[in-house]
Amino acid sequence: MDQVKTYRTNVRIGNWNEDLRLEEDAKNEYLEKKQRGELAAQKVEVLKQNMLRPVDLTASSDGRLHFGDVVMLVNMGGENRARSTVSINADINSLNKTPSPAIQAPCGISAGQCVDACTRTAFIITSIDGSPEGSTLHFEQSFALRTTSGFAMGLYLSSDLQSFQKCSKKSRLQEVNLDDKCSFLTWWKILHFDPQERLEYEGQPVPANEDVVIIHCKTNHALAALGDQVLWTTYGKEYEVTAHTFLDSHKAEKDTNHWMLCTAENRLELLNQSQSTADNQEPTEANPGI
Repeated sequence: MDQVKTYRTNVRIGNWNEDLRLEEDAKNEYLEKKQRGELAAQKVEVLKQNMLRPVDLTASSDGRLHFGDVVMLVNMGGENRARSTVSINADINSLNKTPSPAIQAPCGISAGQCVDACTRTAFIITSIDGSPEGSTLHFEQSFALRTTSGFAMGLYLSSDLQSFQKCSKKSRLQEVNLDDKCSFLTWWKILHFDPQERLEYEGQPVPANEDVVIIHCKTNHALAALGDQVLWTTYGKEYEVTAHTFLDSHKAEKDTNHWMLCTAENRLELLNQSQSTADNQEPTEANPGI
């Protein structure tokens, strides 16, 4: 007598009912999160839409920087890095939905290669000594750099002494981030990029769109973009930003410490330079072009 099969492929075995319930619960949880906008992909989309929203930079009528000006901090690059702009390095963990979508402090900083004026890259020169808005910023005068209001929450560029618990992630140098309180940790000053001419320029108006050195008042370290320390952010590959003075053999700050506070006029020149570079770039096997 032939053996009768007692098992078929459509027979349910094991804890099939429990597995079915778990699948239904997971699906319902997914749909609820999607409806509330809590999925990771949705958070990234909200973050990028707000962070990359265009911002109008200040047009400098006299070629100088003033309190209240909206500028970008641009490093023109060097031996081991491309041109980069100080940018808010916010991820979905920095996103706060109540009472309205916004980033929260503390928040990181990086140097991205995008030169578009947007919420990520725009900073407001803010007075901390009572200077009225619109008055001229001078060399060696203390000031603060604040993000725009709204989604960027008006946070201040801040730094503090390096310690084992508090330092930059990659280089382990002095950390630079964004804080919601204006204090001595958020005070900066500008020096002429040439040390031999600093005494002559002390107290003079700071020109816009020219190389300068940005010094942290408490620690006396210069803002720097590190080309050899790469961060993989929500917005792509970017450089680490720290407060550390890099000197050459002549005791002058290297170009990693040189920054332009760019206004609306210079941004157009940067965009034209970027377009020219892209047009002249030869397609290669690694970069086949479009």
